[in-house]
Amino acid sequence: MAEGKAPAVAGTNHALVPFLQRQNQSSLSRLYSKPSACLAVFRLLSPVQRQLVMNILWLENPVAATTMNSWVTRDGRQLYQAAIFELCKMHIVPAQSNIGTAIPAKLGLNSTFKASLRLAIVGGGDHRTFGAPAPQTPNLPPVTLHMLDAYATERWETILHFMVSSGTDQSPSRPSPGVLHLLQKSGLMVTTISMTSGTAMKITSRGFQFLLNSPHAQLWELLLHYLGLVDQRNMDLVEVLSFLFMLSTMELGQEYTGDNLTQTQLMMLDDLRDYGLAYQRPGTGTTLRFFPTRLATTLTSSLAELPRTVGAAGGTSASGFIILETNYRLYAYTDNPLQIAVLNLFVTFKSRFPNLVVGMVTRDSVKKALANGISAEQIIAYLSAHAHPQMHKNNPLLPVTVQDQIRLWELERNRVKADEGFLWTEFTSQADYDLVRDYASKLNLVIWENPQKRMFFASTDGHANIRTFIERRRQAMGGNM
Repeated sequence: MAEGKAPAVAGTNHALVPFLQRQNQSSLSRLYSKPSACLAVFRLLSPVQRQLVMNILWLENPVAATTMNSWVTRDGRQLYQAAIFELCKMHIVPAQSNIGTAIPAKLGLNSTFKASLRLAIVGGGDHRTFGAPAPQTPNLPPVTLHMLDAYATERWETILHFMVSSGTDQSPSRPSPGVLHLLQKSGLMVTTISMTSGTAMKITSRGFQFLLNSPHAQLWELLLHYLGLVDQRNMDLVEVLSFLFMLSTMELGQEYTGDNLTQTQLMMLDDLRDYGLAYQRPGTGTTLRFFPTRLATTLTSSLAELPRTVGAAGGTSASGFIILETNYRLYAYTDNPLQIAVLNLFVTFKSRFPNLVVGMVTRDSVKKALANGISAEQIIAYLSAHAHPQMHKNNPLLPVTVQDQIRLWELERNRVKADEGFLWTEFTSQADYDLVRDYASKLNLVIWENPQKRMFFASTDGHANIRTFIERRRQAMGGNM
């Protein structure tokens, strides 16, 4: 029986796994009562964890941990123990109550999770957690997979276009207010106010890092922020997770009815349309019917989100498209408007052709990116991640002179540091100045000083302490200081 902190599980866990591990046991038990949720959670597990679950899924009684240990090679023992530890944190494998999340002496599955996963695999029951297919109506026009993919692409790229353009007129359309609220709450964009343009939303450094991720990672990052806001909207978290898992197990191209959806899930359906995860065709009257798009059905899958991968920074092909020369000239072999818009954040364009964009990495263009919260390392990382195959023959990949200059431009911008505080001056004597300055120095409050002019600048945190010290000295000296 192992106890204490387990080593990390090999392989990359899904972004949702840490979120599920933070939920209490009662919430997870409600979630595990739905077969579609258990099947989706099973897909999120690492290969070793899935293997362990399948090994004990059909056992009626728990198996001794010593027996399981005998099946594991010495080299794989650490990986095995870490996988069990993670399953305990998700309450898939019950842990002994007296030792918290330590690996138990007997290994079995949570009874609710086991029953639901069995039902999901063999079928049966009237739970309808995999969605209720809508009856066919001959009067309605057909919805093809191409239409669903086009809709999902348009909705998702609208969000990315808006982020890249920072809400300027360069964005072809504006996302819904709910999407804008989520972008702001997640820290991907921030609202700014200026005298000329008024209120506008601007991409942040975190937002630019978001654009560097794959489309699947981008989608789940937004959904995790969405999950973090459910309490503020008085939504049931378990119902929200259940609906996401239900969508991930639905059949692409099948129309479903919303008659069995809860009030929380009906609210979600309105939101998910804005992200391109669900499509509702017009003209269906009062009957609620919807289609899951490929973005939804691949939420817990390793398949591509769309036949033509969505996203600017995620890339539209496996190979890179950027060539950067030592003279700071950049060639981008792409016609993707989102990739071009991302480059426009830190590149000054000179020429544009049908499948080629030529520009320069200049001091002004980099300083503009830095002003938008994009760091020099993020710029270099983007150029490296999307370097043309021809660039990979170079060692190092990017010209050192360009990398160093981008970093120097950042240092040039950061060479002046601003600190809030108070300037103390007009002391009656040098002795009074030295006394107060020494007191502030002992508290590490002095940021700057000029003894000749009898003045020093102290941080805001210590303003009250210095003022109280002066008042005490003034009273002790009869008001003279």
